[in-house]
Amino acid sequence: MTRQFFVGGNFKMNGSVKTITSIIQNLNDAKLDPNVAPPNLYLLLAREHLRNGLEVAAQNVFDKPNGAYTGEISVDQLKDSDITWSLVGHSERRVILQEDDSFIANKTKAALDGGLGVILCIGESLAQREAGKTIDVVTTQLEAVAEKVKDWGKIVIAYEPIWAIGTGKVATTAQAQDVHAAIRKWLSSSISTEAASKTRIIYGGSVSEKNSRDLAKEADIDGFLVGGASLKPAFVDIINSNV
Repeated sequence: MTRQFFVGGNFKMNGSVKTITSIIQNLNDAKLDPNVAPPNLYLLLAREHLRNGLEVAAQNVFDKPNGAYTGEISVDQLKDSDITWSLVGHSERRVILQEDDSFIANKTKAALDGGLGVILCIGESLAQREAGKTIDVVTTQLEAVAEKVKDWGKIVIAYEPIWAIGTGKVATTAQAQDVHAAIRKWLSSSISTEAASKTRIIYGGSVSEKNSRDLAKEADIDGFLVGGASLKPAFVDIINSNV
């Protein structure tokens, strides 16, 4: 089946009122509808200025309801602000903040149960790739979620090799396609053939306007999660890679 191309922009801890407003004005001219994830402080600003059809995602969400959890943001708070998606499991949170597979699975379940869509980030380190463990690593990350989530209809899987994030290095189209195909095979055997057919698997890791069109041609690459390049005018070119 044809899966709708999906592009997310992860602004990370970047931006100001002025720069994010400028970025969004540029995105409103894109031919396809991207999904943008500004810092929490600017979620409402982004929602206010984005045209209809463009979605806003949080960069993180907590796995508990409203309560005494300083510094966190709940599913209910995001929904109340018309924020319809959240990233979960980004490698910067896995590595820097030591979020483990179980916690990420809990957050994924909480977001889905509350009605949010989830961009579930997975990926291996350079040492793991060089040891030939890439598929073992990403399927282990997915299996943790599968233990707690049965319906994958609102999950977009973002494969982001850690060694390619913000480094300027990018997996070759063949490397990316091989991992995406393995993820789809896992979906078929572990979740369902329907999930394998319908779930979008997007690539992240130094995606730019220079490599996005070649990557978009691969059979199992259904879009991108873009980091630093999402802050630049050329992000629109990446969004339009599949047009």
